[in-house]
Formats: sequence, C-alpha cells, structure tokens
Amino acid sequence: MPGKVVTIAQQKGGSGKTTLAVNIAAECVRRGMSVAILDTDPQGSLGRWFMTRREAKGAEEGLEFSTSSAWGVSYECEKLKKLADLVIVDTPPKVDADLRPAMREADLVLVPVATSHVDLWATEGVLDLAAREGKRAWIVMNRMRVGTRLGEDVMRAAGELTAGVTQSQLANRVIYAETLGQGLGVVEAGHRAARDEVRALADEVLALLAV
Repeated sequence: MPGKVVTIAQQKGGSGKTTLAVNIAAECVRRGMSVAILDTDPQGSLGRWFMTRREAKGAEEGLEFSTSSAWGVSYECEKLKKLADLVIVDTPPKVDADLRPAMREADLVLVPVATSHVDLWATEGVLDLAAREGKRAWIVMNRMRVGTRLGEDVMRAAGELTAGVTQSQLANRVIYAETLGQGLGVVEAGHRAARDEVRALADEVLALLAV
C-alpha cells in the first residue's frame, strides 16, 4: 500500500511549518514507521535539519529526505510513497500556482497558526486553495500561550473558518527551536510537556489519515 502524504502549508513565514514537519517525522520514526520528508521551500530549513541530524546520528533507518521544485512535487511524492509509510511535504511561505501540486498530492493538509490574528488572516489563501483542490485542511495552533485572551480569541476565530482545528496544540516553548537546531525532535529530548504535545498531535494526524 502506498504511503500517505501530509502537506504543511501556510502563507505567512515563521508560522512553524518546519517545526511541525520535523517533530511529526521524529515521532513517527520513533514508532517504527518509515518516513520521507520532502523540502520544497528554497530556504531549505528542513534540509538543514536533516543534514544536522545525519551528522550527529549517522545514517538512520526509517527516515528519508528529498528536495524538489514546486512543480516536481508530484514526481517526488510518487517515488517516496513507494518507500515510506508517511511523506511529509514542507512548502514555501506563499500561496500561488506553485503550491497547487503539493496540495493535489496531499491526503491531509496541516496549516500551522501561531497565536496572532495576523497568522490567522494568512490562512485564508491556503484554505481557499485547499478547498479548490478538494482537500480538507486542519489548523494546528502553534506557539500557544495558554490562558491568554489573545490565544482564546484566535482559537475562537479559527473555529469559524472552513477548516478543522486539531485538538492538539504546541505551546510556546524554547525547546522546539533548540531541538530543531540540533537535528532532533522534542520526543528525543527530556522535555516531558513538549514530548506529550507532539505525541498527541501525531496520534491525531495518523487518525485523520486513517479516516
């Protein structure tokens, strides 16, 4: 059976696309799944994470990496789905025709939104494109500040959009940036709260893919 494809997209830069990609990937590899990560963002953050990880850990069974231009996504996904249970596509921070191939390949679209109305406004183009491609998108609240009025306002507004909102959230924790720079996921660090957040998100993502 071919692997499933998760496309992570958001028009606004710095929203946490690569953070989601690396942490879901690391957790799924920990569970014994084979994972392929595909970097289509010219900035190359996902590739830098992978190479840092490879330098630290050496070759790793169960984790493959590839890069692609926007229009090469379909070809790369076709290859990677034959090798991996899960293919995670990290996309550039924009919404235009270049994003369409990654949307078309997706079995699930994740849209990270940090706790700001600006991030939330930036989802509109992504959600519109997902709807035109017949894909169901799910918003993942990232860098959440629990108990703040702003966080509650953004969560309420997100629930009114044409997308699902995952129950799992990632809090505003330095450990996410620290581990990304080390080529790790937080599930490989000693931070229990962050580890629990990522495991809950992975559970939810895999459940959505199974529907």
